[in-house]
Amino acid sequence: MTKRVTIIGSGNAGLTAAYHFSLNGADVCLYGAEGFDAPLSDIEEKGGIEALSEVNGVKLTFPGFQKIAKVTRNLQEAVDFSDILILPVPSFAQEPLFNNMLPYLHDGQIVMLMPGNYGSLVLNKIKNERGYRDLDITFVDAISIPWATRIHDKAQLAILGMKEFLPVAAFPASRTADAIARLQPIFPLPLEPLQNVIAAGLENINYGGHPLLTTLNMGLLENFDGKFNYYKDCCSIATARAAAKMEEERQAIGKALGLNIRSELDMMNALYAMECKTVYEVNRTSETHGKLNSAPNSSQHRYITEDAAYLLVPCHEFGQLLGTDTTIITSCLNIDNAYNNTNYFESGRTLEKMGLNGMSPAEMMAFVA
Repeated sequence: MTKRVTIIGSGNAGLTAAYHFSLNGADVCLYGAEGFDAPLSDIEEKGGIEALSEVNGVKLTFPGFQKIAKVTRNLQEAVDFSDILILPVPSFAQEPLFNNMLPYLHDGQIVMLMPGNYGSLVLNKIKNERGYRDLDITFVDAISIPWATRIHDKAQLAILGMKEFLPVAAFPASRTADAIARLQPIFPLPLEPLQNVIAAGLENINYGGHPLLTTLNMGLLENFDGKFNYYKDCCSIATARAAAKMEEERQAIGKALGLNIRSELDMMNALYAMECKTVYEVNRTSETHGKLNSAPNSSQHRYITEDAAYLLVPCHEFGQLLGTDTTIITSCLNIDNAYNNTNYFESGRTLEKMGLNGMSPAEMMAFVA
């Protein structure tokens, strides 16, 4: 039988998912919300999506051209197309999209978030509070998207590389094996099970590098309009030491929760088939991350607005609950608050928004099991 999948979101990751899942033999429905649907018009005009073989002499991966089975601006049509619904969208878009999807969802569907960033817990809380408690759907959180990718031009992608595997967890965790069995035929890389969606949030490798390195380098990034090779130029010996301290805080949180959280170094080596000795070496030598000069140019970049708000805030709150030190995490968030004249401790992904407020660590683990 033909594999069918719906992609909700038409940004870099959404177009890449639509292209690669089609390349992998699936019938894909790609949805773009009104106001964000210009990429759909480009696809309709060109008849599909092109992945380039090179940009400015840089060799790219998975080149070719793929027609997309359906592009739509009708959300009900998109939800009805498949029982597998994948949202490769920024964390801030998860809630409004899901709220709009809820009336059209039906029992047996999978809603997969790439990246998850604890989104399954937030969406489950919304589902219950809006009167859909009996709706039997499975949420899946991935630690990230599978690709390093950019939209280069209209309906045109620059896919820089792909991970070796993608760690995921379902909510509840008892459904992870079944969810992987249903998702794996669509995906172009192995899906690896994690203990639960809290582990999936803690294992997002954007946790360390993105918000801290961006925060520490903000003056140069703003003044020179992000004209850097981010991973090579923004990681120095000193900033790597600071990142290592923040990594210790994440590891302590995982240990206190009874989770097996792999180190950033181990994850980067495994995901990108490297054998680096330090995270500094990863940033300086990774071919996937070093192909193009592309860096944040303001404090409004998603490396702060998403990765600080939706990865560091949960860690800060877990640390408060567990009594573990989060000095670097909290310091980074305070500086980011000042940069953006906001309060991520309130607007970010809190335990209350995840439906975990008031629970002990043991109760949390039982809730996500």
